[in-house]
Amino acid sequence: MSVETLMTLAEKMPKTELHLHIEGTFEPEQMFALAERNQIPLKYSTVEDLKAAYQFTNLQDFLDLYYQGMSVLLKEADFYDLTMAYLTKVHQENVVHVEIFFDPQGHLSRGVDFEPQISGIYKALKEAEEQWGMTSKLIMSFLRHLSEDSAFETLELAKPYLDWIDGVGLDSSEIGHPPEKFARVFKACQELGLKVTAHAGEEGPADYVWQAIDLIQVDRIDHGNRALEDEQLVKQIKARNLTLTVCPLSNLKLCVVDDLTDHPIKHMLKLGLNATVNSDDPAYFGGYMVDNYHALIKESDLSKAELHQLAKNSIVGSWMSADTKQRHLTTLDQLFSTY
Repeated sequence: MSVETLMTLAEKMPKTELHLHIEGTFEPEQMFALAERNQIPLKYSTVEDLKAAYQFTNLQDFLDLYYQGMSVLLKEADFYDLTMAYLTKVHQENVVHVEIFFDPQGHLSRGVDFEPQISGIYKALKEAEEQWGMTSKLIMSFLRHLSEDSAFETLELAKPYLDWIDGVGLDSSEIGHPPEKFARVFKACQELGLKVTAHAGEEGPADYVWQAIDLIQVDRIDHGNRALEDEQLVKQIKARNLTLTVCPLSNLKLCVVDDLTDHPIKHMLKLGLNATVNSDDPAYFGGYMVDNYHALIKESDLSKAELHQLAKNSIVGSWMSADTKQRHLTTLDQLFSTY
């Protein structure tokens, strides 16, 4: 099948995004608009200067700019506008379901209360469902460079809003902040009925993935690239039927991989792992869902069967209801059968 046909399939197929940081969808133009609205000075004088700064050699370089961008988010309307801009864009790309992270500690530390954060995001998610039928799950992430006590404090603030929160995650600087650091707070979250996931094996070692599985008992693994270094770990991930939320363009931009021709996602599929495609922080990493699929098709020689499997894995690995999953799987299979 031609590259062009595969790219068309990638555009048309129903897509599910499982690894998306809403603060990472901040396009430079919108950041400047909100900065002006809230009278927040930015380090960069023009949109072009800001875009030029979107060059990273590692995860920490990105995070430094990422947290600067957060500074313009102050009010419920800001969080709503940010979320609605992302949802509008991916709706046009046939994304039918999203499971998005937000980082409350990054805003609480600036004096922004929990309520305007989650209310703005949740309002946009509900509006997208009413307008387009796009379903969603909201994941509250803990920042791993902060203490577990800080995570517990954030969980207390979240308790009045647990009906809006579907799961908890773990993100930010990975190296030096292993999952075991947060074992107690994740247990508390599970006791509240929340799903759990954690970033592991992006820059951190395979041992961090082991910890996420054994100590945190995650329902899903975010990234997981370095799990491939440990044969027994791969077997354990398969045995537990865990989904990996892989982010190709993010991996390239952060120098986790040197080239998409060497990206491990095809190898993950060959090993029988439930790998999925996601955009992570698309405004910073140069691509939303379709961009990630297109890049893999062009650079990694992705086949029709592999494309179909990646899309299936995203639906099955989501936290949607069984009925909703089946509806999207049927649509997906019917589309692929026509090509």
